[in-house]
Amino acid sequence: MKYYYAPMEGITGYLHRSVYHSLFDDIDKYFAPFIVPNQNRKLSGKERRDLLPENNQGMNLIPQILTNRAEDYLAYEDIFLSFGYKEININLGCPSKTVVSKYRGSGFLAKPEELDAFLEKIFTDRKCRISIKTRVGKDSEDEFPKLLEIYNKYPLEELIIHPRTQKDMYKNTPNIEMYEYAVKNSRNPVCYNGDIFGPTAYRELIEQFPGTEAIMLGRGLLINPGLICVFKDGEMVDKKSIRKYHDRMYEAYIQNMSGEKVILFKMKELWVYLHQLFSNSEKYAKKIRKAQKLYAYESAVNELFDEQELILYDERRFRIK
Repeated sequence: MKYYYAPMEGITGYLHRSVYHSLFDDIDKYFAPFIVPNQNRKLSGKERRDLLPENNQGMNLIPQILTNRAEDYLAYEDIFLSFGYKEININLGCPSKTVVSKYRGSGFLAKPEELDAFLEKIFTDRKCRISIKTRVGKDSEDEFPKLLEIYNKYPLEELIIHPRTQKDMYKNTPNIEMYEYAVKNSRNPVCYNGDIFGPTAYRELIEQFPGTEAIMLGRGLLINPGLICVFKDGEMVDKKSIRKYHDRMYEAYIQNMSGEKVILFKMKELWVYLHQLFSNSEKYAKKIRKAQKLYAYESAVNELFDEQELILYDERRFRIK
């Protein structure tokens, strides 16, 4: 089985990836948060830092682009190639309304003819491997057979499928029937993505689709950084390892970012997910959210680690909306 770390905008940048990779060396591919081409077709300073090879040592990092313009894709392909990257991922899955309103991300799925023309152009002139991360439609899963027919026309490195529609956002449950349709009908290798938060969902997926060779994890790894260890060995990560993960992440932000508010914001983003790995964590998570100074934040975190234990939760406990 191959394991991929999904791109999470604002969270899984190079600092996060570097800390995770130093402690949990179990990811076959990391996907960088998407880049939206600008008018100058140049990387911002932040985007450049995130992709620099020296900031991603030892990792198989895949840049991701969010666009519906072939000329923009091709211009950024040259940039990515100059960094040494050989594969680019196209984001056709982002459900954000601001993205969708511009027919980007999963919004592009509503225009299959334009999507087909876009792919035809970039595959005609491409210089590197291309993978796609997609949802199964914008408004309805009934759109997916037509979309898969389009994807089948092109030699993708792989098709990463999150079996929800844009309209679903992250609600409801993934449409496993649509993933099954892809498994049976895709001419390209497929990867599953969506709601794998614990061993139960993992086992059910593998039992139903024993030929599955790749799974992309996002929120599940943010809740439990040691989740892949559970899949592989059946063993829960210990609290000492999670403490080390937290402390290294905290130190990385302190060393590379300025201002208490910025550091607190980054760590609070992490705890939106990570607190669910602990028993009876709600009151501690509330203290972390309310912390306005680093000393208050540190006190709340210390209390949580001292007073609560890690749990291998049932997937039904997952509470992110």
